[in-house]
Amino acid sequence: MNADVLYGKKALVCGGSEGIGLASAQALAALGAEVTLLARREAPLKAALTVLSDSHGQHHSTIAADVLSLADVLPAISVSGFHILINNSAGPAGGALLSATDAQLLAVFQQHVIAGQQLLRAVVPGMKAAGWGRIVNIISTSVKEPIAMLGVSNTIRGAVASWAKTLAGELAADGITVNNVLPGYTRTQRLVQILKERATASGNSEDAIAAAMLASVPAGRFAEAEEVAHSVAFLCQPKSGYINGINLPVDGGRTKSL
Repeated sequence: MNADVLYGKKALVCGGSEGIGLASAQALAALGAEVTLLARREAPLKAALTVLSDSHGQHHSTIAADVLSLADVLPAISVSGFHILINNSAGPAGGALLSATDAQLLAVFQQHVIAGQQLLRAVVPGMKAAGWGRIVNIISTSVKEPIAMLGVSNTIRGAVASWAKTLAGELAADGITVNNVLPGYTRTQRLVQILKERATASGNSEDAIAAAMLASVPAGRFAEAEEVAHSVAFLCQPKSGYINGINLPVDGGRTKSL
């Protein structure tokens, strides 16, 4: 990738204080983008800001906000002229879908779909004015194959994928692409959470759970956040403008469907 391919572009990265979100922000900044990190807690945001490249003279910034209550920050976002939106929000607790409550489903729908729609309305007018935009949703391979004991996540991630596919058709003529990156098992806090939940539910050790997970991955290892971020950054480049409406698995070959 050219080191300045995103120079002059502004990116809003949700969940940007850690994990795949932070790695994506680092990748975009390294390509010249000016990045704004959005996450709930101020301290991790400030720490994350220190690891973003500013070699192109960028002035990176942060927004401390919960995606469940964006009303106070949406006006500022709408006038910031963002060219890139990375939707990335923590996954819900695991468990069988049958045991999920109405409140759990509604809360996760609000977190992933409604929040995405609110951010969309804030940034798309500026993208249309620029004649250029990139929206990348970091979701899950579960949109291709449901993952056992992640019932709520499977359901809502599928909704996000359909939301994105619909938008890809609606916004393409304005020079805006909408794509999804589907991480496989990746070394983040989300993986730590899943290992603990499955160990508790099964009575097996976390090491045993991890070994069973890796047995399904042809690459034989967990992904690093930076590997997923590379795919996110690729989709944001100007030369990726004809890639639109896709689900891109980054899973070491684990997903068996096409």
